[in-house]
Amino acid sequence: MRLLDRRGVRFPTPQPLIDGTVPRHDAVHEEEGHIVWALADGGRILLDVKAEDGATRIDLRVENVGRPLASLGLRFEGITGVRRYLRNGYQSWDGSWFVEPGTPAGDGPPAKAPTLGFAMTALLPEANLGGAVLLGADRHDRFQIRFRFGGNAESMRMDVETLLDRTGETQAETLCLFEGDAVEETLRLWSRRVAAASPLPPRKPARLTGWCSWYNLYAAIDEDVIREHLLAAQAFRERNAVRLDIFQIDDGFTPEMGDWLSVKPQFPGGMKPLLAKISAAGFRPGLWIAPFLVGNRSRLFAEHPDWVVQDRTTGSPLVAMHFYGEFRWHKRSEEYHVLDITHPDAAAYMTRVFRTWAEDWGAGYIKADFLLHGAEYGPERALWHEPGLSRIAVWRRMMLLIREAIGPDVILSGCGCPLWAGVGLVDAVRIGRDIGVTWNGDYSAESLLRDLQSRNHANGILWQADPDCILLRDRFHALSDDQINLLARFAAGAGGVTMTSDHLGELRPDREALFATLLGSSVIGCDFPELGSETLQIDQQLRTEHGPGAFQRFRLGADARMVG
Repeated sequence: MRLLDRRGVRFPTPQPLIDGTVPRHDAVHEEEGHIVWALADGGRILLDVKAEDGATRIDLRVENVGRPLASLGLRFEGITGVRRYLRNGYQSWDGSWFVEPGTPAGDGPPAKAPTLGFAMTALLPEANLGGAVLLGADRHDRFQIRFRFGGNAESMRMDVETLLDRTGETQAETLCLFEGDAVEETLRLWSRRVAAASPLPPRKPARLTGWCSWYNLYAAIDEDVIREHLLAAQAFRERNAVRLDIFQIDDGFTPEMGDWLSVKPQFPGGMKPLLAKISAAGFRPGLWIAPFLVGNRSRLFAEHPDWVVQDRTTGSPLVAMHFYGEFRWHKRSEEYHVLDITHPDAAAYMTRVFRTWAEDWGAGYIKADFLLHGAEYGPERALWHEPGLSRIAVWRRMMLLIREAIGPDVILSGCGCPLWAGVGLVDAVRIGRDIGVTWNGDYSAESLLRDLQSRNHANGILWQADPDCILLRDRFHALSDDQINLLARFAAGAGGVTMTSDHLGELRPDREALFATLLGSSVIGCDFPELGSETLQIDQQLRTEHGPGAFQRFRLGADARMVG
């Protein structure tokens, strides 16, 4: 397997994996150009490794196994020459960062374990060799690709698996291995491969700018306060002569998740006239939705309990989230179930929701949230109305439905969103956690500073990156002036989504000038030339007073650059 060795990173001959374990097999042998493992039960696993266009293509399939597989993959036991690897998260909130081999899983949420990754990884060789070696899949519209890491600092273990979800498929997704002289550019090369392999071309709109209600008002919204902020946004735009395109109403206007055509009494006129008012003010009206979630106290669940996914382990509706204490998320539901988009009546309902929002109410921007819940559950736990689909096939059924219902001109932003499965369907993707009001912690600046760096390679290639809203107000947070300034410039420097939630008629003059400057900037993107360097390990070292920073280079046009 010397064909796999790159930049001093040495790969051993792999072992096959079926459903997460190495099956009993005879000694590996070559047969007609294939590497073959003959299984004890009579089946075979065949591996093809070929050089192609500067990369190594790795194809794996099974024959005569006799049962549908949960997963199919390879185990590399004893990889050497790696100083750090990219733990690449799957969705907006689980993070991506570089990890030293041998790092334990820890006691945090499993989805954020440093030993778990998805889609691809970048292996950083010994420091004197530089660059990166990337191993990942090009296609992400059929199955989820999972990486599991182990071993120790000297000898690393890596499992790479395609989650076939017992669909009957016998072929793993093709893996490609290649190298590059710079870490971020190597990651960009992978993003370009994903774009080229996607069955739908990526949607890459012009820079999105605007206002969102969540991070200042949260769910405490009503018709009057929305109108007040609309007038302030309109005045700000005219006063500063800048682009401010979107005015989005976030969560808080619907009574329960699932009841998407109902509105709270705080909006007595309904959403259609309010969105018309937003449009008349010169903005693209936006609305928030969590299309996969159904509250247990919603009318939808009361009338159609068969429209939610069932949990095989309990025999009851699957509970994606629960709030059993005093916090109820400004709603009454204690539990949130997953809408079964494979049920034809549920699909028809969601089609009606999105057509109503786009065609009748006039929404031109939709922020679809908590999208991970359509792709979180395999057949071991989830019982869908239509069996035999992979979790990604289920997820894309909802997203294709949304895109068809709203049409090509409505902007669709994915939040809590699978990063790679939505290429060609979503216009923008949140690349980190919700913006917080502190420098450190779970909801803080840490996710932005870490995850924008490690996910910037996809920005402008697969979708527009959304680093979340910029905080501008001078109260009700624990950030210094320098931190506010730094974070605003850092986020806007991506050249992707640039929005705020603060009252644009109540900003300090310097903060108003800052936001106007960012909106009027010619920045079209940024680079992180030292991505992967040990000096930029932000996730842990931010907690120190003089922790390392990020070397960010802003792209102002075809040739212009500016260093931050």
